[in-house]
Amino acid sequence: MRVLANTTQACLLSSIHAECFSEVWSEAWIASLLSQPGTFACMPDEDTGFILVRAAAGEAEVLTLAVKPAARRRGVGLALVIMGAEEAFRRGATEMFLEVSCMNLPAIALYKRLGFTAIGRRPGYYTAPDGRREDALVLRLEIPLIRVGKRLQLG
Repeated sequence: MRVLANTTQACLLSSIHAECFSEVWSEAWIASLLSQPGTFACMPDEDTGFILVRAAAGEAEVLTLAVKPAARRRGVGLALVIMGAEEAFRRGATEMFLEVSCMNLPAIALYKRLGFTAIGRRPGYYTAPDGRREDALVLRLEIPLIRVGKRLQLG
């Protein structure tokens, strides 16, 4: 895994994002986000996905998590969230937030496995590929994560 804190990989990140979502984030948009203070991306060496996080004032926000369809259900998303949380903690964050579609059950299961808890709901936050509006769950996690054997515990 590697941490990216500059705009040099924005093209690759945009390409991965396009494989994962119907609403594609452009290279320019990702470069703009990465140029903001406290924003960074983590990705595995195999370029199978990435997490984009912004850390500021003791909090971290997951801006997006993208795992290529061929690499899903192999622990890539789990590893990315852990790495993003660890890097955010190094940057001074003690809690992490994100929004996830209420219809994205695999992602919700992943986040709950890591200890995220629902703290709110945003009605109509996402647009589904068919144009329907979907609510988002707002999730929160205390960091750092502490690994005990093969299990994770909140620290």
